[in-house]
Amino acid sequence: MMMPRGQELLQPVNPAFIVVSLVVALAINLLPLGRVVWLPDMVLLLLAFWGVHQPLRVGMGIAFVLGLCMDVHQSALLGQHALAYATLMLGTSMIHRRLPWLGLWEQALQMLPLLAAAHAVELLVRMASGGIFPGLALLAAPLIETLLWPLASWILLAPQRRPPDRDENRPL
Repeated sequence: MMMPRGQELLQPVNPAFIVVSLVVALAINLLPLGRVVWLPDMVLLLLAFWGVHQPLRVGMGIAFVLGLCMDVHQSALLGQHALAYATLMLGTSMIHRRLPWLGLWEQALQMLPLLAAAHAVELLVRMASGGIFPGLALLAAPLIETLLWPLASWILLAPQRRPPDRDENRPL
């Protein structure tokens, strides 16, 4: 497969880095900030990122388990976040081949419908279980996550951009 023009060849990702990044995102989501509906869901954002860049390592099973953790933390209907995260992972599995060919802002625009759909699934499950409508501020969360996509991509791909170990016999 040919690389897009101007795109550098990345080194393989360390599986421990994926685990650490998801645990840090979960820890950020577990901070006691109160449940403000416009705050971005960092686990959702990182699951989307790793679902696009490492679909064989981060899939629906991990998304479902992290969703159950979020449901327990927020005392939400068990499976509400899990279903939303699994829906997101299904969407990322559909576009993971074409998304790396785009620029960061084009990727963010491609991710906006998936992030909005995940939040919509979460809202529909909440409303179907008798919850109250949180208001139109809920629309801001997918927009903020879309704006965070280029920053997340830059930070999470940085360890893969490091130069390989230098060797006297290797010219590159």
